[in-house]
Amino acid sequence: MKRAWAFAERNVKEVLRDPLSYIFCIGFPLVMLVIMTLVNQSIPKEAGMTIFRIDRLSGGVAVFGQTFVMLFAALCVSGDRSGSFLVRMYATPMKSRDFVLGYIIPMLLISVIQCALTMIASFVISLITGVKLSIAGLLIGIAVSLPSAVMFIGFGLLFGTLFNEKAAPGLCSIIISLGSFLGGIWFDPEMTGGILLKICRCLPFIYSVKTVRSAISLNFGYEEFWLPLIIVIGSAIVISAFGTLTFRRRMRADLS
Repeated sequence: MKRAWAFAERNVKEVLRDPLSYIFCIGFPLVMLVIMTLVNQSIPKEAGMTIFRIDRLSGGVAVFGQTFVMLFAALCVSGDRSGSFLVRMYATPMKSRDFVLGYIIPMLLISVIQCALTMIASFVISLITGVKLSIAGLLIGIAVSLPSAVMFIGFGLLFGTLFNEKAAPGLCSIIISLGSFLGGIWFDPEMTGGILLKICRCLPFIYSVKTVRSAISLNFGYEEFWLPLIIVIGSAIVISAFGTLTFRRRMRADLS
């Protein structure tokens, strides 16, 4: 475990050295939070549209920010592979689980910090706009966002292992787009219905958003909170396990 922590510390420093990590992982989600709040202020109340109201927007933006953590996880892994850094590290006593944990731990830490900043900004906006937000709900929202963060980091580990540093960001962009539009962040899939809603329900992103939103609103019904949470946890386990196995196989292939 000490080897994993040492490798994780190195990866944290690598991410912090990159100015883009501050822009995309922290700045961009907060900017979107402000912009979408301004959009909501311009929507007539008669329209009955609440998707951009801060009590619903905060959960969506929290999940949206995790997609960029996925991007940096993929860049970190693919960059180490393309620079032969990992090949040299394979000669050390470190095992595959040490490498995997060394990538997951710092990205998970960044995701928690990112989510906490999003919730703090949401609370400030709620005071300005007069929309009631519970501090307890925001704290629970941070906690239940962890399975979703693990899921996206698993995607990043998988893409970073399978593709080089030029191709991996393109694959991550697809997941970012799917997570944004089919996750119900910028529109309500329940209002569209039809094939689009069925597609959304076949992917885990909508459940990630629903879980955090329900936690923030302190709505712990089975269909609103517990079922989506179970689906997200299951998706996180499957994707992370697949990413880990893929990394181990690539590691063995590089050593042979």
